[in-house]
Amino acid sequence: MAELDTSGGGKHKGGKIRSKKASTRIDLTAMVDLAFLLITFFIMTTTLAKPKAMDMVMPDKSKKDVQLPVPETRTMTVLLGSNNKLEWYIGAPGKSAPTVDNFGKDGIRKTLIEQNKKIEETHQGPDNYMIVLVKPSDKSTYKDFVNMMDEINIAGIKSMGVVDITPIEIGLLKKDGLY
Repeated sequence: MAELDTSGGGKHKGGKIRSKKASTRIDLTAMVDLAFLLITFFIMTTTLAKPKAMDMVMPDKSKKDVQLPVPETRTMTVLLGSNNKLEWYIGAPGKSAPTVDNFGKDGIRKTLIEQNKKIEETHQGPDNYMIVLVKPSDKSTYKDFVNMMDEINIAGIKSMGVVDITPIEIGLLKKDGLY
């Protein structure tokens, strides 16, 4: 049991004779119990910062033979290069000139929104959305990949995929000094 003893009367040598004070005893057990109860309450009711994560479903690596056809007219390919730069093109590699771009609202985000609107206007039916293929290179960073996924999410792109980069596309990055 916790207690606080504040006895005041003691015999001092010399001086005046004082009357002995009554000993005061304060029991601190209840206060300690209350403190631990409050600490426990606040620990149990506090919400910790939840990590923000984007759900991504990746294909099974064991099934390499299965490849879905992707229409070239609705496909935008984004190649992630070095130095926080990227390159994009519409359709198949080599058929349209790749454009070097950067991240941000005036960079790839603006391009994604404009190209998505253009594809929605030119294609009719339920398949009038743009498909974005992201192809990170060996020289790109994880931060670039996350930034690209954020830009796609902000632009409201319905369909995207992460695909391995081909030697032709590495050649495009080398030509523009991004590899």
